[in-house]
Amino acid sequence: MKKLLLASALSLSVFAAQAADIVDTAVSAGNFKTLVEAVKQAGLVSTLKGTGPFTVFAPTDEAFAKIPKDQLDALLKDKAKLTQVLTYHVVPSKVMASDVKAGKVPTVQGKSLTVATQGGVTVDQAKVVKTDIAASNGVIHVIDSVLMPN
Repeated sequence: MKKLLLASALSLSVFAAQAADIVDTAVSAGNFKTLVEAVKQAGLVSTLKGTGPFTVFAPTDEAFAKIPKDQLDALLKDKAKLTQVLTYHVVPSKVMASDVKAGKVPTVQGKSLTVATQGGVTVDQAKVVKTDIAASNGVIHVIDSVLMPN
């Protein structure tokens, strides 16, 4: 009986770990604090907790730190512009690293990202530095710069 309870507890904890959505996965990673705050400011938490599937090209805190503080503060206060920037990082389908192909990829924002695969994968000019962080409603690929739609 004790083994059965332990096995049940372990399988539940494995299931819980796999069941985290895009937002919860980003929060638990610990290096997306600015991104998570921006998602909250833009009112996109419920969207990114939705069914998806989504592919999120997620800039780290270091990527956000490349933006001058006054510009980042202004962006975080401008909900409409912030929403445009954040939704430009989201593709409305689940694309694993093994499925990435060079070319244009439509975003939730409406414009397309340019993906290149020579010498490593880039999205617009941002390098993809970590891939395939699975979430219950999609996948996160980590990038080293914040993408700005033209």
